[in-house]
Parts: sequence; C-alpha cells; structure tokens
Amino acid sequence: MHLIKKRDKHVAPSRGKTALVMDYILVIIGSFIVGITFNVFMLPTHIASGGVAGISIVLHWTLGWVPSYVLWGLNVPIFIIGLLILGRSFGYADYAMKTLLGTVMLPLSIFLTAGMPAATDSPLLGALFGGIGTGIGLGIVFRGRGSTGGTALAGQIIQKFSGLSIGICVSILDGLIVITSAFFMSLEAALYALISIYLTAKMIDVVQLGFNTEKMALIISDKEEAMRQAILDEIDRGVTRITSQGGYTGDDRPMLMTVVSQGELTHLKQLVRSIDSDSFFIITNATEVFGKGFYQRT
Repeated sequence: MHLIKKRDKHVAPSRGKTALVMDYILVIIGSFIVGITFNVFMLPTHIASGGVAGISIVLHWTLGWVPSYVLWGLNVPIFIIGLLILGRSFGYADYAMKTLLGTVMLPLSIFLTAGMPAATDSPLLGALFGGIGTGIGLGIVFRGRGSTGGTALAGQIIQKFSGLSIGICVSILDGLIVITSAFFMSLEAALYALISIYLTAKMIDVVQLGFNTEKMALIISDKEEAMRQAILDEIDRGVTRITSQGGYTGDDRPMLMTVVSQGELTHLKQLVRSIDSDSFFIITNATEVFGKGFYQRT
C-alpha cells in the first residue's frame, strides 16, 4: 500500500526560474518607486499616511530621526518576530524571502534617494501624488508576490492573538499612526494623510487588476434558448446555463451567465431587450477574467 503525502498548503506553487527572478525584480522596482515617492512627496509635505513609513515621518519631524534608519530599525525586528511567532503560517519560503527583500530594500531606496529635491511643498499635492506613487510601487511589489513588511506583517501578528481579520488589524495600526501625526504635527496633515491612504489603496487595485473591468451578466428569461444562441452568434461569447429556482414560486428557472468586455456591454443589453423585454438582467463587475477570449493565466 502506498501512502500519499498531502500537499503542504504553505508550499509555493511550482514556478519557473525566470518567473521567480522577475518576481524579485518587481519587488526591487516597486520598493524604489515607494522610496522615491516617500522622499519627493510624502516627507517634505509631512504626509504620514500609515505604515512604518508614516512612523518614520512623524519621528523625523518631531525628533529629527533619519527615516531610513527608523524603517530598518522597525521593519527588520518586525520581520524576525513575525517569523518566530507566525512560523509556518507566515507563508511559504519564496514569500518570506521576498518579504525580507522588500523589508530591506524599502529603507535602502529611501536612504539612496534622500538627496532628491522635493517635487512640491503643497500638502494637497503631496497627499495626491504621494498616494498614487505609493500605490503604484506597492502594487508592483504585490505583483511580484512579495511585501515590504511593516504594518502588514505586524497586522498578521496581532491577528494571531486577537482573532480579528488582517484588514481590521492593519487599519487599526494605520489609524493609530494617522492619529499620532495629528497630535505631533497637525490635524491638517492627518486629514491629508487619509486622502493619501485612500489613493494608495485604489492605485494598488489598478496595478493589480488593471483598468479593464469586464462585465458579468446573469440573465433569466422565458426565451432562454433564443437568448443563448444570440449571445453565441452575435457577440461571440461563451454562455453558461445555470439551473436556478424561484424563491417565491419554487419553479425551476434556467439562468444564463456570460462575461463580456466593456465595449460589448451595450450590444448585449440591446440584444437582451430585443429578444425578451421582460427578462431579469443583472450586470456586475468582473475584475479578473482568465480564459479563452480574455487574459491568459500568469
């Protein structure tokens, strides 16, 4: 009898060497974008928009501490503590190594670009472009399947003991940093920091998901066969037939599901109306679609 060992859920999926090298390059590039953004937009305008970088800005303007040293002094111990406390739940080996790389490279990039002149002295512009630049940089790091450590890792540690979700833990940490900046710098700087945090999150989504948002349509119609054939022939998109049941009548009602591009959506709506004006038609965003006619898996 042969024993089959279960796959360890923390083992990274097999990836080619070229893809793995590209991941490390993306982590380095993303870290440098964040570092440059930090020095030309965030630091000069006092925008402490959460994270360990936000702590370094507060300490720089209140105690005169060098930001890159603060990041090294906080990020590296957080990484080590996370590795010891979280253990296998920290993640697979490649992710841990790329997180360590990001943990080291972000302070290094801030240190190497510290002499760059400020792009603006306007807090509003600093918050806007700082949030955009930071989001682009972090998005690239995440595309490389890595992390820059900091509060994201600290949030995982807190989650282990608190039972709260990782999102709530990170939000609490970032919120405390913004509140601290309000006390030690100014309320206005803290409000601008909130704008920056919002833009950072949005830009991370853009880098991760792209601008192209496909649309998923769910159609319930008495003319299901005519609808299915029209979508196949006139829009040239695949259709999935889903068996559904009416919640009020309990009757079986076939439902069609299809995914179309933004440009094909108007054609689809016109087609549905022309075939069955009484049909029940739902459209929702599908931010990532892989397969024939859409993006290839990476």
